[in-house]
Amino acid sequence: MPVEIGRGGLSCTKREGDGATPVGRLRIVGMLYRADRVKRPGRWAKPIGPGDLWCDAPTHPAYNQPVRGPFAASHERLARPDPLYDIVLITDWNYPDAQPGRGSAIFVHQRRRPGFPTAGCLALRRADLIRLARSLRPGTEIVIPDLACFHLGKNTSGSGAAPRNARPARDKA
Repeated sequence: MPVEIGRGGLSCTKREGDGATPVGRLRIVGMLYRADRVKRPGRWAKPIGPGDLWCDAPTHPAYNQPVRGPFAASHERLARPDPLYDIVLITDWNYPDAQPGRGSAIFVHQRRRPGFPTAGCLALRRADLIRLARSLRPGTEIVIPDLACFHLGKNTSGSGAAPRNARPARDKA
């Protein structure tokens, strides 16, 4: 399946806000979905409600945890107006026992369009994401290989890891 990675390329030293996708073996530990937009993709999927958020404030005790609004600290809204989070696969990157600043909200979700990077997540075509969500189980592993050509610091021409300013940094998807 074609996959989009973070605008910061791949990183073995993932940090909050770097836009990089972490290298390593991640497990799928949760699944969320927009019940108003898609059928429940799996029995273990939980619906996203209008007040569902994800804390991305490294100094907050709820860092890299789901929270409910209203919530004053920095956060990401899960009930997005666009379809990117119609299905969200939650990975165990720095979750549930988060280390401040190590990165938050590393999800697998729908891509915007081919070649458009994420803020550190993995993004798939909608049909591929639905197929994957229907077939996997909690604990399924995803391996993100350490491909040097996709490291921002080792960027090579045409590698896809060049910095892009295509959208506001606030958008974490």
